Amino acid sequence: MIKVVPMQEEHIDGVLAVEEASFSVPWSRKDFEREIKENKMAIYFVAMDGDKIVGYAGMWHVVTEGHITNVAVLHEYRRQGIGELLMQNMELVAKEREMIGITLEVRINNEPAQRLYHKYGFRPEGIRKNYYSDTHEDAVIMWKYYPVFEGYEEHCKKG
Repeated sequence: MIKVVPMQEEHIDGVLAVEEASFSVPWSRKDFEREIKENKMAIYFVAMDGDKIVGYAGMWHVVTEGHITNVAVLHEYRRQGIGELLMQNMELVAKEREMIGITLEVRINNEPAQRLYHKYGFRPEGIRKNYYSDTHEDAVIMWKYYPVFEGYEEHCKKG
């Protein structure tokens, strides 16, 4: 049975294994140590199958918004709802902290991730050209808003 828990320093080795298996330009141990120990905005969860870390997700709470940094699941554990569990935990924190919305960037060709985000109400709002340093691939900027008053989404779109 998969359980999702807040990420702690002792989880970093397992998170690194997921990170390195998932991304062509993975974050380093120092990056994760800094997130856990120093970044007061950071919120991270790990998904565990027993003692094995099989996925993780991170978000920064920036003023009134959440910015998802990474969501990754080991290949052999994908399509089992683990990404959804991680996203549900991120959304729960966002709502508890009364964030107005959550944003993220996703590779323009990463259709499985985009489908997951669409399922959770994220919508494309723009493109970041040449965002990924390894391939210079564009990123789709996606947002999910939590209306704080009637008509808030329309207000945001008008600028």
